[in-house]
Amino acid sequence: MHDTRFAGPPPLPRHGRGMRIGLFGGTFNPPHAGHRLASLTALKRLGLDRIWWIVTPGNPLKDNAALPPLAARIAAACRAADHPRIDVTGFEAGIGTRYTYDTLAYLVRRCPGTRFVWLMGADNLAGFHRWQHWRDIAALVPIAVVDRPGATLKACRARAAVALASFRLPEHRAAALMQREPPAWVFLHGPRSPLSSTLLRAQRSRTGPAAEQRR
Repeated sequence: MHDTRFAGPPPLPRHGRGMRIGLFGGTFNPPHAGHRLASLTALKRLGLDRIWWIVTPGNPLKDNAALPPLAARIAAACRAADHPRIDVTGFEAGIGTRYTYDTLAYLVRRCPGTRFVWLMGADNLAGFHRWQHWRDIAALVPIAVVDRPGATLKACRARAAVALASFRLPEHRAAALMQREPPAWVFLHGPRSPLSSTLLRAQRSRTGPAAEQRR
């Protein structure tokens, strides 16, 4: 998190001109092996140098009343990521953005020459049209959608997928995504994890804190 005692922008993970960086944003409540598996799929298929897990202060489309503190979610994400090329960051709290478009616009301005790609699960593509400025997001950076169990058909028929169909790359050309000017996107298939943050939260609520302490 950004220390407000010091002037200047919050620190960002390692980046530089020419680097290819995947941006994977969310509340990570909680982070799990499915996030890691999707990240590793993107690293390999897109030829990325690094991936940033951007742990957000909250999701504007959800009730954040019961959301654990940002610092706790960042710590849990660091444990779940456990990979030398995955960086966990909470810089959004320091720049004060609430929406993905504003975060991406900030990064594009601050990191000229760095090639960013937005990563999302197929379940998020299904509701992408509800995101603020979703068309502008697609016009700002390429997007890679990673398949999720039970979301494949729904995602591909979603409003955003249909609207952006002409900009979709065939999956066998996924490695070329980072050379394409947006809008451009690809749907990646691969190993899938049945885990989800929603499922894990439900399990926690059923088992209670005593069972959680034993894990």
